[in-house]
Amino acid sequence: MSALLEVRDLERRFSVRGSGLPWRRPSTLHAVGGVSFDVEPGRTLGLVGESGCGKSTTARLVLGLMAPTAGSVRFEGVDVPSERGARWRALRRRMQMVYQDPLGALDRRLPVDAQVAEPLDIAADGRPAERIGRAHELMAAVGLTPNLFARYPHELSGGQRQRVVLARALIVRPALLVCDEPVSALDVSIQAQVVNLLRDLQSRFGVAYLFISHDLKVVRQVSDEVAVMYLGRIVEQGPPDDLFHRPQHPYTQALVSAIPSPWRGAADARVMLEGDPPSPSALPDGCAFHPRCPVAMPACRVERPALVDLGAGRRAACHRLVPSGGTAPC
Repeated sequence: MSALLEVRDLERRFSVRGSGLPWRRPSTLHAVGGVSFDVEPGRTLGLVGESGCGKSTTARLVLGLMAPTAGSVRFEGVDVPSERGARWRALRRRMQMVYQDPLGALDRRLPVDAQVAEPLDIAADGRPAERIGRAHELMAAVGLTPNLFARYPHELSGGQRQRVVLARALIVRPALLVCDEPVSALDVSIQAQVVNLLRDLQSRFGVAYLFISHDLKVVRQVSDEVAVMYLGRIVEQGPPDDLFHRPQHPYTQALVSAIPSPWRGAADARVMLEGDPPSPSALPDGCAFHPRCPVAMPACRVERPALVDLGAGRRAACHRLVPSGGTAPC
């Protein structure tokens, strides 16, 4: 199956001035550094990592909302432009965003059915009555009852608002939804409802998801494949069940060990990382994780590890791992 979305060696760097002093030389902030992945039609890639690792910047680069410093993004075989012309608008109709804060993503001055129909208004797709009718059909499909159609965003619960946002994203029949922390602002019980809704919508409409989150439990539920990011780079990737049962990279092992579980025994002690992540504007030489890695060796301090194929759909970037999945000598 050919990939719907192809991301290759994607980089984004920013020039920043420290302390706001005009005589200080600007430094370079490495937000995303050489990320590559594919998303297939109708499937979900989960992108996880700590806050500040570059997940949301990757989402904006994928959608063409900012220009990459290097690398490429191809969607349905076409390069995604960063200039907002006719080509960009045509592609963006096929790629939609679901934001973290549904209330912030909605206009508080308009009833929600008008906001769901708004993308059709912009595209002049059908007559006004047809657009509202299609909006009501899709709002019903995402679990909203007719008495909610004409309400304003502040009159709805968080879960209902997120359903409105989903309906608005789906009304133009996209092939890809980029979901940036779509359930993190919701209560746990509502999170489960929205996660189940996302899975149902994927089965019904065949839409693919790039699902961005720091919540590993949610990512495991929705994803066909998971990529773990650390300081702008993917350090491990693979099928969710295998990755969560047998994490290979030390950073992934630490993340997985932090997932609460009533079945974890004394032998499954949490992996505690010391210190804070380095600044993206002052990355260390070699592997960016080595200052916090409990098993770092001399090579980690001088040489950046490549993302190697471990077999069975698994990839990881660690000097202690070899392509066969064994352990390299120290």
